[in-house]
Amino acid sequence: MDIPIKYDPQSVEKKIYHYWMKGDYFSSFCPDNRIPYTIIMPPPNITGILHIGHMLNNTIQDVLIRYARMKGYNACWIPGTDHASIATEAKVVQQLKKQGLSKSSLGRKKFLFYVLKWAKKHNNIIFDQLKKLGCSCDWNRTQFTMNQNLSKSVSKIFIELYENGYIYRDYHVVNWDPEAKTTLSDEEVIYKECDGKLYYLKYKVKGEKNYVTVATTRPETIFGDVAICFHPHDSRFFHLKGKFAKIPIINKYIPIIQDSYVDPNFGTGCLKITPAHDENDKNIADKHKLNIINILNEDGTLNKNGVHYKGIDRFEVRKKIIKELKQLKSLVKIEKYNHKIGFSERTSSIVEQRLSLQWFLKMKEISIPAIEAVKNGEIKFYPKKINKIYFKWMNEIHDWNISRQLWWGHRIPAYYYGKNLNDFVVAENLEKALKKAKKKSSNSCLTYNDLWQDVDVLDTWFSSWIFPISVFDGICHPNNKEICYYYPTENIVTGSDILFFWVARMIIAGFLFQKKKPFKRVFFTGIIRDSNNQKISKSLNNSPNAIDLINKYGADSVRMGLLLKASAGKDFNFEEKTCLQGRNFSNKVWNAFRLIKSWKIYKNRKTPNSSLLAIKWLKNRFNYVFMVFEKNFQEYKFDESLMILYKFIWYDFCSFFLEIIKPINNKFISKIEYSSTIKYFENILKLLHPYMPFLSEKIWNSIEKRKKEEALIISSWPKKKSYDSTILNSFERVTKIVSKIRSIRNQNNIPYKKSLILFSDEKEKKYNYNSILLKLANLEKIISVLKKPKEIFSFSFFLEESKFFLSEGNESFYSNLNFSNNRIIIANIEKKIKHFYNSLSIIRKNLSNEKYITSVSNTILLKERKKENDTLKKIEQLEKYLKDLKN
Repeated sequence: MDIPIKYDPQSVEKKIYHYWMKGDYFSSFCPDNRIPYTIIMPPPNITGILHIGHMLNNTIQDVLIRYARMKGYNACWIPGTDHASIATEAKVVQQLKKQGLSKSSLGRKKFLFYVLKWAKKHNNIIFDQLKKLGCSCDWNRTQFTMNQNLSKSVSKIFIELYENGYIYRDYHVVNWDPEAKTTLSDEEVIYKECDGKLYYLKYKVKGEKNYVTVATTRPETIFGDVAICFHPHDSRFFHLKGKFAKIPIINKYIPIIQDSYVDPNFGTGCLKITPAHDENDKNIADKHKLNIINILNEDGTLNKNGVHYKGIDRFEVRKKIIKELKQLKSLVKIEKYNHKIGFSERTSSIVEQRLSLQWFLKMKEISIPAIEAVKNGEIKFYPKKINKIYFKWMNEIHDWNISRQLWWGHRIPAYYYGKNLNDFVVAENLEKALKKAKKKSSNSCLTYNDLWQDVDVLDTWFSSWIFPISVFDGICHPNNKEICYYYPTENIVTGSDILFFWVARMIIAGFLFQKKKPFKRVFFTGIIRDSNNQKISKSLNNSPNAIDLINKYGADSVRMGLLLKASAGKDFNFEEKTCLQGRNFSNKVWNAFRLIKSWKIYKNRKTPNSSLLAIKWLKNRFNYVFMVFEKNFQEYKFDESLMILYKFIWYDFCSFFLEIIKPINNKFISKIEYSSTIKYFENILKLLHPYMPFLSEKIWNSIEKRKKEEALIISSWPKKKSYDSTILNSFERVTKIVSKIRSIRNQNNIPYKKSLILFSDEKEKKYNYNSILLKLANLEKIISVLKKPKEIFSFSFFLEESKFFLSEGNESFYSNLNFSNNRIIIANIEKKIKHFYNSLSIIRKNLSNEKYITSVSNTILLKERKKENDTLKKIEQLEKYLKDLKN
C-alpha cells in the first residue's frame, strides 16, 4: 500500500466519517445487556453557525462518548437543537423586513411558516458542522425542542404544574425587552456598569412654599410617580410626614410616605415611587395601597399617561423632559453617576421594568431536592467552586416568569372565555378546554367560538429544563423502557453562563418529574477569550470561523488546539497557533506510522539487545503513562491527560523507542521488534482516538487488513497493568545522559555522525542500558573509570553523584578546538554552586525562624530539612567536581 508522505486531513476526514456512519457505530439501542452511558447535547440555538465555544463543548462530549464506547458501555449521545424563541423570532423578523414584510401583516400562521423554514435550514447547517468536527452522535435520535413529542411533554408538565398549584398568572413588574416586545427572565438580563447621570428634581410641598428634592436616573418616569418616600428614622424629613407633593409638568399631588427600604445615603434621601417600572417600588406601593400607573408601551415609547410625550421613545423623552424641567425651574442639578444597566441577552437592547400580566412558576419549594443533591455530592460539578455560586442562586431563587410575548415557541395551553382575570382554563386542546370552561363558569351554553387560546408562548428554557427526560419520552410515558434504561444520564458539558438558565432547572425538573437526578456530573468549560482578553462572541465579531479552521488545519488539529486549553471552569485565550501545534503533532504521528510501515520482517534476524531492553522499557513506560492518563481523564482534566499522551508519543515513543528499534543499514527488522512496535502503537492509537479520531482511525485501518467489527471506534480500551519503577528510573537516567551529550554536540558543533567515547565513573546499575546509550548518542564505546582521564582533553558533565567525560579518538579533532570550553564549564559550575548557596541561605533562614517552625505542619518541616540536606550534598559534589576540573 502506498502511504502519502504528508498527512492530508481534507482527503481523510470525510471518508472516515462516512466509514463510521456506514458501520452504524454511533447508534445506541435498548434493551442491551451493557451498562448505558448517556450524554445529552446542550442544544445549540438555530440562529446561525456554531462558534468556537460550541466546538470546544462538543469536542469534550465526543471525547467522553468515544472513551465510554471503547470501555464497553452502551454509549448514547443525543444531539439536538433549540428553537430559541426570542433570538430566532428576532432574526426572522429582520430577514422579512429586508423583503418588505412584517410579522403583523403576515399573521401568526404565515409567520410561523417562515420560521419553520429558517429552523430546518439552520438545523442542517449545525448538524453538518458537528459531523465535520467528528462528533459521534446517535443521529437517529436527533431532537429539536419544537418536535411533536417534546411539545406534548411541555404542554403536559404545564398543565400538571398548574393543577398542582405551582403555576399561576398575575401582575408583576417584569424585565421587558422593548425591541423583542417580550418579557425576560432575570437570567436573560446582562448588567453592565455604565456612565449615567443623576437628575435632582424638586417637587413643591402642598400648601407651602417649600420643596422636596429627589434624585433619579430616569426623569421620564415622573408620569408614573405615585408617592415620595423617606426612611422612618431620617430626621431631616420628619416635617414632611403626612404631607403631599406636586409632580412637575402634570401638577398632580402625591403623598409623602415613609418606608425602611429607602437608603438615606442615596441622592437626597428621598425616593420617588414609580411602582409600574420598579420591582422595589411595586413592593412599597402594595404595602401602602398606592395606585400603579404604567407609562410605557411595548416598544419603549410613552403611552397616553406620558401626556404630550405620548408615542415618543423613552430616551428621546428623557432629553426633551430635561429641557422642560429646566424651563419650569424644577431641575436642581445633574451629576455624573456610574450605575448598572440591564441589557437583553438576546437583542442587546436596554431592558425596562414594566408591570405586566404574566405566567409564573413557584420555584422555592421544588428547588429543595436540587440543592440537597449537589450538597451531598449526588451530583458533582467540575470545577467544585461552582457549588458556591449554585447554592447562592438556589437559596435566593425567585418565581420563574415563564411566558413570552412571541409567536415562535410552545403556545401556552390556556383558554379564555371571559373578561375577568380568572376566566380561563388550562387544557391540552380546545375540546378539553371547552368541557373545563363549562364546568368552571357553570355556563353549559359556551361553544368553541367563545374560547380563545393564550397568544403567548413559553420561555424557551421551559422546554429545555425537561430535556434529559423528554428526549426519552419520560414525561408522557414515565416508565417506558428507554427512560428506565438511559436515565439518569452521565454528563452534561456546558458553559457556566447557563448554570441558572439550564443546569439548575434541569436538576429541579429531574427530581420533580422523575424523583431522581437527571445526570451525575457537570463539566463547566471556561470562557474563550481573544488576544485582547475579550470574550469571544458573535456580537463582538471576534470569533474565528471554526469551519475555516477545520478546513485549514483539519478537525483533529482544531480539537487538539482547544482541548490543550480546556481546564474545567478556567477561561483561556484562543490562539490559532494551538491548531498549528495540533497539525504538527498529526504529522509526527503520521511519520511514525510511515516509518514503521517501511520496515520489513526478517524471520531469522536476531533481536539486538538494545531493542529487547527498549521493548521492556516501553511496556513499563506505557503502563505507567496509561495509569496517569486514566487518573487525569477520570478527574476531567482533559488538557492534562492529552498533554501526558502528547509527550509520551512525541518523546518516549518517537524520539526514543523508534530510534532504538530503527534498523541502521537496512529496512529489515526482527519479528519480535515489529510485533512489539505494532502492539504498543495500536495501544497509543486507542488512547489517542477520543481526542484525534480521524487520524487514529485512518492509521488503525492502514496498519493491517481488518474486519468490519475491528474498527478502532469500537475496539476495546487497554487494560490497566502494573509497571516496574526501577526500569523506568534507570531508563530516565539514560535519556538524561543522551540529552546532555546531544547538548554538548550542539554547543560545540560536533556532528552527530562523528562517534564519541564516553568515560563514566557511574557504578553498575541493576539494568544496563549501555547498548541503548551507544545507539542513541552515537558512541563508539563506554569506558568505566574511577576519575577523569588525564591523557585526553574531554567535555565533562555531571549527573547526580556521577561524572561523565566525552572524548573523540582522533586527537587532531581536539587540536582544532578552543580550550575555552573548559573555562565555560568551570564558570557554569561556579554559577550553580552560588545558586545552591543562595537556596541554602533561604532554607536555613526559615528553619531558624521560631514563628515559621511553629506555624507549618510537620510534613512541610520534614521536607524543608530534607531540602537542606540535599542542597548541602549537591554543593559538596559540585565543589569536588570543580576541584577535579581545575586540576
